[in-house]
Amino acid sequence: MRSPSPAPRDYFNNDHLKSGLRTRAMQGASFTLIAQICSFSVQTVGTIILARLLTPHDFGLVTMVLSLSLLLQSIGVNGFLQVVIQRDEINHGQVSTLFWMNAGVSGVLMLVFIAIAPLIVWFYKEPAIKHIIWIMSFTIPIGNLATQHQALLFRNMQFFRAAVCEIISSICSLGISIVLAFQGFGYWALVIKWLTAPIILSATLWFACRWRPSLPSKDAAGSISMLKFAFSTYGTWCLGYMGKSIDKILIGRFLGSQPLGHYDRAYHLSLMLPNQLVSPLTNVAMATLSRLSQDEEKLRSTYLSILSTIAFVGVPLSAVLTLVGKDLIVLLLGSHWQKAGELFTAFGFSIAVFMLYMTHGWIHLSLGTPHRWLKWSVIALMVKASFIIGGLQFGITGVAIAYTASYYLLMGPGLIYAGMPMGLRLYHILAVTWRYFVAGLVSGLLSWIVVSHVDDRFGVFVQMTTRTTLSLVLSLSTYLLMVILLYGSVRPIMRLFDIMREMIPRRSGLL
Repeated sequence: MRSPSPAPRDYFNNDHLKSGLRTRAMQGASFTLIAQICSFSVQTVGTIILARLLTPHDFGLVTMVLSLSLLLQSIGVNGFLQVVIQRDEINHGQVSTLFWMNAGVSGVLMLVFIAIAPLIVWFYKEPAIKHIIWIMSFTIPIGNLATQHQALLFRNMQFFRAAVCEIISSICSLGISIVLAFQGFGYWALVIKWLTAPIILSATLWFACRWRPSLPSKDAAGSISMLKFAFSTYGTWCLGYMGKSIDKILIGRFLGSQPLGHYDRAYHLSLMLPNQLVSPLTNVAMATLSRLSQDEEKLRSTYLSILSTIAFVGVPLSAVLTLVGKDLIVLLLGSHWQKAGELFTAFGFSIAVFMLYMTHGWIHLSLGTPHRWLKWSVIALMVKASFIIGGLQFGITGVAIAYTASYYLLMGPGLIYAGMPMGLRLYHILAVTWRYFVAGLVSGLLSWIVVSHVDDRFGVFVQMTTRTTLSLVLSLSTYLLMVILLYGSVRPIMRLFDIMREMIPRRSGLL
């Protein structure tokens, strides 16, 4: 963050960004991915340390509360943020109005969360979570204090600044949590981590973005329009979030905190890297695709190019993590997390499909059709809930398998429905992804056949390490070979290198 921050009015005039949009987007993705790699490394190390210091029961208790607190805390990030990014024109008064609306709604949601604490305790039958709810309620307004600052940075493609703020927040909150865990604070170490993270993030974003809110704008019509978009987007996100959280809620209710702790760590670790790759690209994709929303053909071709690249990266990642998941969890977290390792393998099958499916939201938001996204989210929630309830009859393993199966069913219809306004069809999606899935299937099966013959004559630790290394090397090399054979050239690999070359940071206004 070397360059000085622009004056507040500069945040609302982004005409200069339309020239060289692709270059800015690629370099923005570069800055974001570099920052996310750092964040991923920090979170991975922190997760390993905390998992060795705390028990599945500790993680399960906090997850019970997080499943609901994050739903309320995210109204800013998944509603009021998108409306600032998506609009072609917006001014200081309108953003100020959004700031105060966001603050007011967040304050009300905090009070609601505190009021329903007894109901949550009754639902889970865990008296210990009552005080956790009280503390976690403060994250709702605190986490939304800098939503507009973050949105303005994204809107102006200053992704690096926003990413640095997130890294600082992640490092500091994890550090505090680890110290408390060492001191024997148990699950309170996790609670403090989730409390300090939004405090630090909001403080750093206010420093990185020098915009400051004024009194709300008197433009009632414009404010109502923005509020409708924000709440429509948030409502859609809520349905998607419930689809991803209903498994944890039901496990906590019917199976208890211990199984929930295993399930949560397996879920978190299996999707940590995919989320680190896809989530930051959401803001870059939103800023890029929104500028192309008036050109249907260019928008579709740009999206399919992104989808192809995600498939190329996501499929081998899915294959590798499926193969090494069980051994990797035990090696990193310890033998008392063995059940989490088994669940990790089940989640591994869904990683590539999950990464592709998440892009359907990019289409809806870039086209300005959150109402269509809302309709689809209702369908997706019912499908996921049906699968999860069915899987619950077979314990947490059944839930993990059901979760994976639901994404395979939803991916195709979800992308097609989102892309209808821009002429996206099933054959477009298959044309840019099928070769990667075939290559992943062949490489995964071959690697599994080989590593299944590794015995434990030199000890369990050596066996698991050998299987993990062999799976990684064999599956990746076989995958690349299969991609070359299916394409008849090295074009997909060279395209990835070209993208990486374009992403090399240069001096620009992105900082």
